[in-house]
Amino acid sequence: MIRDKNKRRLGATAERAVRTYLEQHGIAVLKMNYRCRQGEVDVIAKDGDYYIFIEVKYRNSVRYGMPQDAVDMKKQHRISKTALYYLYSHGLGEDTPVRFDVAAIVENKIHYIKNAFDYCG
Repeated sequence: MIRDKNKRRLGATAERAVRTYLEQHGIAVLKMNYRCRQGEVDVIAKDGDYYIFIEVKYRNSVRYGMPQDAVDMKKQHRISKTALYYLYSHGLGEDTPVRFDVAAIVENKIHYIKNAFDYCG
């Protein structure tokens, strides 16, 4: 159960839970908390040929909406730019298959949303 008043620790706990979830589902985690000038991505993983850029959102309850609703167009744009930089800096071409997923945690249950949004550059 995730309970913590410190937002940074709470976020780290949620991200660790998502990492475990991904690994249990055969998805290789490449990088946690990737940061560059363009922005930050919570998790970068690989599922078969696909590079996955994952945003993790946690809520204690749905009182203020679903966690995935917080991944608005501005956030999607920033994640997309960060993903593009990651691919470029790792020598991966434009034809590399990518996916943008969201791991929404509500009441300690992970709702994993594949293809939550498309690249928006």
